[in-house]
Amino acid sequence: MTLKVEGDPGYGSASARAPFTDLDGSETVPLLIPEDQPQQYIWKPLSRDELEKCAGGPEWNKFRSRLILCFWIVWLIMLGTAIAIIIQSPREVSPSLHWWQKDVFYRLQPALFMVADSDEVSPISRVSERLQYLRSLGVGTVILDLEGFFRHDRSPANLTEIDQSLGTLPQFTQLIIESRKAGVRVMLDLCELDLFEQESDNDTKVWSGSSENIQYSLRYWLEYGVSGFGICDTDAAFSAKTLMEWNVLMLEFSSQDDERILMVRQTSNTLPALKVSNITVNGSLVELVTKSVIPPSHHLLSAAEVAEAMEASLQTPQEHWPSWTVGGRVPWELQRAILVLIMTLPGTPVIKYGDEVNPIQEQLNQPLALFQSLIQSRAREEALHFGRFTFLPFNDSMSSSGLNSTVTPPLAFLRSWGCVHFLVLFNLGSEPHTLDPDWAPSLPEGGVFVISTGLDRFGPVSLRSIKMQPHEAIVIKLFESDKSS
Repeated sequence: MTLKVEGDPGYGSASARAPFTDLDGSETVPLLIPEDQPQQYIWKPLSRDELEKCAGGPEWNKFRSRLILCFWIVWLIMLGTAIAIIIQSPREVSPSLHWWQKDVFYRLQPALFMVADSDEVSPISRVSERLQYLRSLGVGTVILDLEGFFRHDRSPANLTEIDQSLGTLPQFTQLIIESRKAGVRVMLDLCELDLFEQESDNDTKVWSGSSENIQYSLRYWLEYGVSGFGICDTDAAFSAKTLMEWNVLMLEFSSQDDERILMVRQTSNTLPALKVSNITVNGSLVELVTKSVIPPSHHLLSAAEVAEAMEASLQTPQEHWPSWTVGGRVPWELQRAILVLIMTLPGTPVIKYGDEVNPIQEQLNQPLALFQSLIQSRAREEALHFGRFTFLPFNDSMSSSGLNSTVTPPLAFLRSWGCVHFLVLFNLGSEPHTLDPDWAPSLPEGGVFVISTGLDRFGPVSLRSIKMQPHEAIVIKLFESDKSS
C-alpha cells in the first residue's frame, strides 16, 4: 500500500538550500550579539579617609572623643560625691559582741532524761546525743541544770562526784568534749546546790567550807572546757568575796576567743546589794544576770496576769546587757507568744527544755518551725539582735472594737537599728483585736510580715488594718518612711 505524504517538495531534498547558507551555498552560523552582563560587586573595607568622610570629617571625630571624655569625667565626679556623702553621713556601727551576747542559751536538766525501763543508756549519754540536734536548731550554749546531779549523801556537794544513776564522771567529761566538737558551749548551773557547809552560830545560820575544794572542782571543769558557771542571787556563793575569787579563776582560763563567764539568776525584782565597790555586771565579776520576764509562780497564770507581768518587764529600763527566761507557769496557748517575746527582747534569751516545741505546729509535724524562724531572724537582723528598744504604750482608744477593763490589752514594742525597724505586737487575750488606725501615727503605714505565732501571715501589710487573732504575736518589718523614728 502506497503512503501518500503531502508537504514541501524540497523537504529532505538534497537540492534544497539550507535555511542558513551563504550565497555560494555554504552553511553559516547565525551572528549572536551578547547582552551586557551585570558587574559583580566586590566588598572591601573603607579607607581612613572614607571613614572620616562618613563620620563627618576629622573635626567631628575630635568633638566626639571630647564628648565621651567629658561624660566619663562627670560620671566619676558624681560617683565620688555619692561615696563622700555615704562616708560622711552619720551611721551606727555594729557593736563588737561577746559570745554570750550572740548565742541563744538552752537550759536542760539531765535528770529529766532518765527512763525507767532503760538501763543501757544513761541520761548523760542521752544529752550527748542531742548536741548535734541542738546545734542544728541554732543553739549556741547549753546550760546544764545540775539539780540532783551530784551525790545526795555529801554535804557540801562534791562537784566531781556524780550520782551513778545519771552516769559516770568519764561520761560527763566526754559530754563536754563532744559539745566542743559540735560547736556548742556548756555551762554548769550550780544554783541552789549545797556548796558550803551550813553551821549554827547562836541560832544564826552561817556558811563555812573549804574554798580550796570548791576552787579545785571549778578548775577541774574549766580544764575540760566548761564555758562558765551559774548561781542564784540567793546562794551563799553570791557574795563579794566568793565572786572575786571565782572571777580570778575565770580570767585564768579565758582567752580573747574563749571567755569564761559567771551568770547570776535573779530571783527577785532587784539583785541583793554586795558590799564591794568594784562589783559590776557585764564587767569584771558578773557577765550576765538572767531575769524572769514572767515571775515564778506556783499556780498557772491567767492571760491578764501574764500581760501585767510582761508590761512591767517591758517598762523597766535595763542598764546592762540582760538575759531573759520564763519563770512562771503560763497557759499552753500563750507559750508561743512568750517564745516570741523572749527571742525579740534585747539581751540573751535562755530557753528552757521543751519551751521550743510548738504544740500547735506539732500537729502539722513542724513543732520547731517557730523556734527556728526566730533564731534565724535574730541572727540575720541587727535590729532584733542588738537594736534599740522602745516600748509603745496603748491608750484607751487604741482599739476600734472598744476595749473595756475586762479585756486583756495588747502590748507592743519597737526594735530599731539605723533605718531598720521591727514592730512586735502581742494580743494575749481570748478575743480578736483590731488596731485603731490612729494608734501610732509616727510609725510608717506599711510593712511586711516576718514572723507570726501561727506561721500563717506573709507578704505586705498595712498597720492601719491589722486584726490580731487571740493569743497571737506578730513581728513586722516596717518599710522606710519619713515618719519612721
